[in-house]
Amino acid sequence: MLNFLPGPVLFILSLSLLIINTALWGSLVCLGGLVKILMPVQGARNAITALMNRFMWAWACCNGGILYLIAKIEWDVQGLDGLDKNSWYLLISNHLSGFDIAAQTYVLRNHIPMLKFFLKKELIYVPIMGLGCWALDMPFMDRTSPAKLKKNPKLRGKDLATTRRACEKFKNMPTSIINYVEGSRFTEDKRQRQDSPYQYLLRPKAGGIAFTLSAMGEQFTNLLDMTIVYPDAPEDILFGVMNGKVSKIIVRINALPVPQVDATRYFSDSEYRVEFQRWLNQVWAEKDQQIHALLQTHQNVNNKAENPNNTQAS
Repeated sequence: MLNFLPGPVLFILSLSLLIINTALWGSLVCLGGLVKILMPVQGARNAITALMNRFMWAWACCNGGILYLIAKIEWDVQGLDGLDKNSWYLLISNHLSGFDIAAQTYVLRNHIPMLKFFLKKELIYVPIMGLGCWALDMPFMDRTSPAKLKKNPKLRGKDLATTRRACEKFKNMPTSIINYVEGSRFTEDKRQRQDSPYQYLLRPKAGGIAFTLSAMGEQFTNLLDMTIVYPDAPEDILFGVMNGKVSKIIVRINALPVPQVDATRYFSDSEYRVEFQRWLNQVWAEKDQQIHALLQTHQNVNNKAENPNNTQAS
């Protein structure tokens, strides 16, 4: 490991390796996408998609190797038992940093299908990225703007039908879809501006997860509630990781039953929407308490390590 090197040197080294890793596997995924476009047989296209997912798996593994090289990170992970790469999962998580995706794909790479994200349809036209995401079968969504929905509420049904068509391919292909329900990375400033009732989280938004469950809820084996914590990281977590300043990453995964969402009622009945939001708020309240307990335990362990001779008076 090279964590004895000065921070600026580690940053340059880690940035270079991450760029090379992403460029290598991203290029192979895009090449597979070009082949997939020209392939008329659906079975062959599915085989190419499976290969592209292996490339994403390799990208995640190499990210782990880079982390091992630049930093001495302790991974404290619980909740992987019972997960299955041949099942279907909807994963929700708190969101702290641009590093979250790399950490989560690395932790989950051998336990569930590679993570997929719902993307705006406009992103398919972005050079390289759009082709790569399409090759990986990321679902592209045609979301109608709130202004148009207000003028014509019937368009909600069109969005749902479009999403269901995009997810048809997942019926016979084990899939994991991740949703950051806070809608943004956590910062203390955002928490205060939201007047969030949570100490470590932003307010969760129920619309995205409800839309996903409405479109393909019957396909999911479990809802995975994932909590990620960097107990000793600086404010800029990604920068801290790349400088070798992060020594521990805590991950907790809780498999929950999949909530059933009636699309017709959710989009037409305000009380039904409020009830679903209450459920999500409760999940978030428990996550907030869990984060607090994890940080407290970490701090207590550090205090004992720094002061081994101190004993608490009885």
